[in-house]
Amino acid sequence: MRIAVIGAGAGGLLFSLLIKRRFPAWDVETFEQNPEGATYGFGVVFSDGALAFLERDQPELLRVIEAAMQCWPMQRIVHRGEAVDIDGNGFCAISRLQLNQFLQQLCADAGITIEYGRAVGALEELQDADLVVGADGLNSLVRRTLEAQFAPKIEWLTNRFAWYGTPQRFACLTLTFRDSEHGAFVAHHYRHSADMSTFVVECDHATWLRAGLDRMDDRRSRDYCEGVFAADLGGHPLVSNKSIWRQFPLLSNARWSARTASGHAVLIGDALRTMHFSIGSGTRLAFEDAIALGRAFAEAGEDVPRALAAFERERRPVVEKLFAAASRSSWWYEEFPARMQRFDALGLAYDYMTRSGRMAEERLRQMAPRFMARVDSRREG
Repeated sequence: MRIAVIGAGAGGLLFSLLIKRRFPAWDVETFEQNPEGATYGFGVVFSDGALAFLERDQPELLRVIEAAMQCWPMQRIVHRGEAVDIDGNGFCAISRLQLNQFLQQLCADAGITIEYGRAVGALEELQDADLVVGADGLNSLVRRTLEAQFAPKIEWLTNRFAWYGTPQRFACLTLTFRDSEHGAFVAHHYRHSADMSTFVVECDHATWLRAGLDRMDDRRSRDYCEGVFAADLGGHPLVSNKSIWRQFPLLSNARWSARTASGHAVLIGDALRTMHFSIGSGTRLAFEDAIALGRAFAEAGEDVPRALAAFERERRPVVEKLFAAASRSSWWYEEFPARMQRFDALGLAYDYMTRSGRMAEERLRQMAPRFMARVDSRREG
């Protein structure tokens, strides 16, 4: 049995590790187009609930990474200079590079060979593979090559965002809303290591054009954003890592697996579907995909069609539910300038927490009693 995994991000590495441990005699090859040690983006954030699945399914991995994680017990919303804390909404974060390095070492210990700097140009290069796993992200070669079978759908949001880092250390996962002379901005920021934070800047399309960000190079763009968020950065700079302004794609696929010339292909992670970064579930879902796919092969053995059918049967209901919630969250951001005008800090925080439809008020009251006490006090007053 030969398995070719395209993409050595978190999902591809974890699947390679799990399948090799379960079936040591199987030939598992992993290909990554970027050089070893290269990664784009800065931090990866997990909710407390996301870590619970690792505790259940991969406790060894959790033990390896948790010592390097930055954790905090609440989330913060900053609007009109006022900070509102939402208790009970805990998160942990880790450097994306460090997470990948942990996984790379575990793969090396398991005897898995990862070919870095190896861009697979066509699936014909892997024609003797029984299974090709497309863990190759939004621009997946596997999905594009077999597009007629996967039947993908992509909807592009209109907001623009740029993913930066900064040496400014933040107390917790924070959403900071700021007005500029050109319009409204929001920053999603959190520390992901002892000396570095992730800082994602987002604005609506009209603001992006009025500010001239469409015509600025990287240095001028960072200067502009540093000015908008000067009060929050405390004199620290923004740091780029391919930090171009982008629009977010809402990607889904009608089918999750396909036939190749020699076998089958399956998608996992962002190659399969994208979740808006406002719910922070991309890496978690890639991990869960890898675990579920490994579990399916544990039951089906070398019966690849049976394993792929079991994988999709288990995962699709969960993924579709989260995808719907993430889509609702993303549309909330598409309207955030109007919401900034409509609400003060407490009102905006409540509107934000209930944006996806997954957080009923009674559940929110149980999770964040101090926050909801403020909300209830205002209603009564």
